[in-house]
Amino acid sequence: MEELVIVGGNPLSGTIKINGAKNAALPILAACLLTREPVILAEVPDLEDIRIMLALLKYLGAQLTWLGLGHLKIEMGEYLGWEAPYDLVRKMRASFLVLGPLLARNGRSRVSLPGGCAIGIRPIDLHLKGFKALGARVSMGFGYIEAKATQLRGASFYFDYPSVGATENLIMAACLTPGRTVLSNCAREPEIVDLAGFLNSLGAKIKGAGTAQIEIIGVDAIGGNQYYTIIPDRIEAGTYLAAVATAGGDVTLRNVRAEHLTPVISKLQEAGAEVYSEGSTLQIIRDKPLESVDLMTLPYPGFPTDLQPIFAALNSRARGVAIIRETVFENRFRYVNELLRMGADIKVQGNVALVCGVSELTGARVTAPDLRGGAALVVAGLAAVGKTQISGLHHLDRGYSGLASNLSSIGAQVIRRPVEEDDE
Repeated sequence: MEELVIVGGNPLSGTIKINGAKNAALPILAACLLTREPVILAEVPDLEDIRIMLALLKYLGAQLTWLGLGHLKIEMGEYLGWEAPYDLVRKMRASFLVLGPLLARNGRSRVSLPGGCAIGIRPIDLHLKGFKALGARVSMGFGYIEAKATQLRGASFYFDYPSVGATENLIMAACLTPGRTVLSNCAREPEIVDLAGFLNSLGAKIKGAGTAQIEIIGVDAIGGNQYYTIIPDRIEAGTYLAAVATAGGDVTLRNVRAEHLTPVISKLQEAGAEVYSEGSTLQIIRDKPLESVDLMTLPYPGFPTDLQPIFAALNSRARGVAIIRETVFENRFRYVNELLRMGADIKVQGNVALVCGVSELTGARVTAPDLRGGAALVVAGLAAVGKTQISGLHHLDRGYSGLASNLSSIGAQVIRRPVEEDDE
């Protein structure tokens, strides 16, 4: 078992390149199940979640070839498996995204109920209602979801909630479904726009991605693509931006799309940071006192729930009192007890956290409760007095590639090492 050891108090300075977006890469990888022709993807991030999805694709019959520098060649071939087993799906919720493309391609799919971070219920009913609207017969038993259809058909479907995963699954299923499918109240995240862009590059006919209504005209088959570049990871970028704002410094991020970070940049500026955008780079400078910022998480284009824990760490070091309202996941405050161990002053009532800024955080042994909660502990550790030792790194490995080396490159005192139980 390993831990991340951070000695805080160092201002940050330098340049970091942001990786391809995990939450765009995962559905795009699942979408490769729809084609029989080779696909080459660029900017595939080196993350545990990606490795799990690739293991699942390989189990289903894919041939995978790494070409170097984040480039991956995927060949699905003529015949696919139709079942995604528990041992793979339990490790990551996004594995459930293979249900739609397998149903469209094979007329049948069987997928274990999904796992992932324990941050909320995240029901799958919207996925299943959508498949039923397209004509599938859906059953559940023995821990598996099974969908069958002799012939899917285009339909209109309204999402009761703009679910990202359900929107992605229905888009993929509809691509090979005869007729016209109209999805309403869709999620609008950039990752959905990227999925649609990828599928359209293969010959799919998708309009409206990024808006509340998406139209898909089914095609008989989709082809291959010799080069598709995955968008930059806005959550990774937001994490580094918040880290600099919390610890202080002057850092430039490369491979960023500022338009995907509008609410985040606004909150950073409100907190006292200066943020400058030019092309695909963002520069953040924070050399003035940090001010607290209220925020409420919302589906895109609102403030992202994935960055809520990180901004709680920022607010812990800011002047004043911040009110954080979480409207997306009911268990998103699991990280709070760990921040309290570092001297934070946070009170939680239902879906609201009251964060009172303190004069200093102090290093402590803490454990990452989930992916973004772990990132919040890293940000707090960078600004804390003394040594912070973070265990539970398997959570961080799901969403951050090269975290320790990136932070070291901008002046942070951080190492990753085996846990030393007696080291105080």
